[in-house]
Amino acid sequence: MKTFALTAAAIATLAAAPVMASNFAAEVDADGSGTLSLEELQVAYPALTAETFAQIDVDANGEADMEEVAAAQEAGLLVNNG
Repeated sequence: MKTFALTAAAIATLAAAPVMASNFAAEVDADGSGTLSLEELQVAYPALTAETFAQIDVDANGEADMEEVAAAQEAGLLVNNG
C-alpha cells in the first residue's frame, strides 16, 4: 500500500509540472510574450547564467517556452540561489 501511495504521489507531481511551469511563467513573463528571456528568468533565479540559459533554450531562439521551462525545472537547472 505504501508503494502505491508513493507511486500515486509521483504521478500527481509529474502531471502537475506543466501547470506549475505555466503559472510560474505567467508570473515572470514581464512582456507577456508567452516565453521567458534570460533576463525574465533571472528575476526568479538571480544566479542563472547565460550558459545555463543556453542549455534550457533547447531550440536556441533566445526565449524559453513553457516546455523548456518545465524540463529545466525537472532537470534541476533552475535553482534559486539568490
